[in-house]
Amino acid sequence: MSPLLSLHGIRKRFGRLEVLHGIDLDMAAGEVLVLAGANGAGKSTFVKILAGVYDDWDGEIVLAGARVRPRSPHDAARLGIACIHQELALVGPMSVTDNLFLGRERGRAWGGVDFGAEARMARGWLDRLGLDVDVSRPVEELPIAQQQSIEIARALSMEARVIVMDEPTSALSEMETRHLFERVTQLRREGHAVLFISHKMEEIYRIADRIAVLRDGRLVGTRPASELSRDRLVEWMAGRSLEEHVRAASATEAPRLSVESLTVDNPARPDRPWARDVSFEVRRGEVLGLAGLAGSGASEILGAAFGRVRRRGRVRVDGELVPPGRPAAALQRGLAFLTSDRKAEGLTPSRSVVENVTLASLRRFSPSGWLRPGQEEAAVRSLATELEIQAPSLQASIGTLSGGNQQKALLARLWLTEPKALLLDEPTRGVDVAAKARIHRLIDEWTAAGCAIALTSSELPELLALADRLLVLHRGAVQVELGRHEASAERVIEAALGGASS
Repeated sequence: MSPLLSLHGIRKRFGRLEVLHGIDLDMAAGEVLVLAGANGAGKSTFVKILAGVYDDWDGEIVLAGARVRPRSPHDAARLGIACIHQELALVGPMSVTDNLFLGRERGRAWGGVDFGAEARMARGWLDRLGLDVDVSRPVEELPIAQQQSIEIARALSMEARVIVMDEPTSALSEMETRHLFERVTQLRREGHAVLFISHKMEEIYRIADRIAVLRDGRLVGTRPASELSRDRLVEWMAGRSLEEHVRAASATEAPRLSVESLTVDNPARPDRPWARDVSFEVRRGEVLGLAGLAGSGASEILGAAFGRVRRRGRVRVDGELVPPGRPAAALQRGLAFLTSDRKAEGLTPSRSVVENVTLASLRRFSPSGWLRPGQEEAAVRSLATELEIQAPSLQASIGTLSGGNQQKALLARLWLTEPKALLLDEPTRGVDVAAKARIHRLIDEWTAAGCAIALTSSELPELLALADRLLVLHRGAVQVELGRHEASAERVIEAALGGASS
C-alpha cells in the first residue's frame, strides 16, 4: 500500500549552513510516527517545512499521491496538513466556536455570520472527540488539555489527513496525557497519519507505531517501536550511550533552606489556595523533590518562596530571613529560582547568550557602576564550556539556540549568582536526553558543593532518581514525606491522589 505522506531528499539551508541533509521519510494512513532527536537535531525545521512556515527548501513532498509544496500554514491546512504546536495557536478571549472557525466563518445567504450553524458544527466536532465543553466559553478559561483537544478538533474540521503534534504533553499531567493519547488513538483508527514529537521516553513507547530519529539534521534510522530498544534509541539520539542517572546522596545535617508555614493564595479560587501551611527544610548537599499532580501547588510553592507571588509564612537561608515579594532580596541572600517557562519568563530572546546569562549578576561585573564586558564574557565562556552550552557565538541571540542549550544557559545564570539554595521548577522540561543527563550531573556537582536544592518535575522517574526526600502534595497540602528508600511510583501516585496521609 502506498504511503499517505512521503518526503524525499528534504534539504534546508540558513545562509551557508545546511541544517537538514536530504531527509527521506514516509508515513502511512492510520499510523503514529514519533519523530525523536536531541535539541538542535532539526525536528523543528522539519516540522516548519511541513507546516508551510518555510518554503525555501529542496526536495519533494508527496501527499496522497500528489506532489505538494505548502507555501504558508494556511496553505498547508488547505492541503490537509495540520500542526499543533507546543505553544497553542488559539485566541484566548475568543470562544471555542470562534476559534474553530477563525478565518473561515460560515456566512448566511443574505449576509452576516451564521453563529447557530457554527455552534452546531463545533459541538459535533467536539462530540467526535468525546469532549464535553461549552462551545461559547472563552478558550482561556479551559485547562490546557482541553485547549489542545480544541486544536485537534480544528484539524478535524479542516479535514486534515496528516496531523503534527509538537511536544503536546509538555504542560500536561499524567491523567491529561492519558486523555490526549486516547484522542491520538482515535485519530489513528480514523485513518489519519499522526507525526508526534516528544522528549519523554515513556510517552514515545506508549504511543508510537514507528520511531524515526534525527541527529544533526540527518535521519539516523526508522524502526517499528516494538523493534527499537530504549538503549538503541538513546544511542541514535545522542550518538553515544548514556547511563541511567541515580544521584548519590551528599547531604549534611545542617539545614540551609527553611520554609515555615507557607501559604499561597489562588486569586481565582479564594477557597482553595495553591498552598496551605507548607513547611520543610533542605539541608546542605540535599535535593528535596516536590511531587504532585497538576494543580498540586508544587510550582507555586517554589515561586512564592523566591518572592514571585504574595505569600504568608517565613523563608530562611542559613537562618537569614528572606523578605516576601522581593526576588532581588532573595538573590542577595543566596536563594535563586528557575522558572518552568523559559520562553515566557526566563529568556530575553533577542539578547545575546552573554546578556541572558549575566542578567541576575550584573553587579558582579560592574563594581564601580561601569560594566566590564571582558570579565563578563570570560565568566560566561568558562560556564559555557563547563555546562557544554553549544552556541555559534556567545554574542549570538539566545533565541537561536536549541531548547536544551537555552535551559543550560538559564542554569548558568543561576550559578553566577553564587547561590546557597536553588529552587528548580521543571529543570529538564523540553530538553533532549543528552541535555537532561548533563543537567542531572550539574545537580550532583552543585549539591556536592554544599548547595541545597528543592525541585519539581512532571516526570516521576526523574524525581525518584534525583531526590533524597520527596514531599508529595495534594491540593496544596503536604500529604506525605518519603525518604529515597521508601519512595516508589505507586506510593507517590497514591499520595498525590489524596489516598495516603502517612
